[in-house]
Amino acid sequence: MDKPKSGLYFKITVAAFKLRDWLSPRINVLKEANIKPGFSVLDYGCGPGGYIRETAKLVGESGTLYALDIHPLAVQRALKIAADNALTNVKTIQSDCKTSLPDAAIDVVLLYDTFHLLSEPGKVLNELRRILKPNGILSFSDHHMKEAAILSSLTGTGLFKLSAKGKKTYTFIKT
Repeated sequence: MDKPKSGLYFKITVAAFKLRDWLSPRINVLKEANIKPGFSVLDYGCGPGGYIRETAKLVGESGTLYALDIHPLAVQRALKIAADNALTNVKTIQSDCKTSLPDAAIDVVLLYDTFHLLSEPGKVLNELRRILKPNGILSFSDHHMKEAAILSSLTGTGLFKLSAKGKKTYTFIKT
């Protein structure tokens, strides 16, 4: 499976994403995922945590945000963001694929700017399909990939089908 990048690489990524988030607030991406209070959301590959604060606010106190990443620094950063913002609904998972979440437990999976890095994307997609509720959605964005590659990668598995295309994301549902 995948291995985490170096600590220096992670720190550079944090700095770059802070600039990205300032120029283009993450709430503009999250609006397309239609996250509601009470939802359970998995931010798969949470990285520097750009989506944590806004997603945790969207799910509210009755919801849960799971922030998953392979990198221990990403998990530490997620915990710090949660603590600094008094977000009691954020839980972290350090993993390269398996979530340890129950079947059909998640309303929305955020898979943003991560897919192109996966060495075994099929295993990850199987895991995400397993944890999604029957009416759950996979909200996908990866600016490193062209539309044709995104669609073939996600629908070609037979696990997901395209439900909607927004300005910033693609929405997939289980088949």
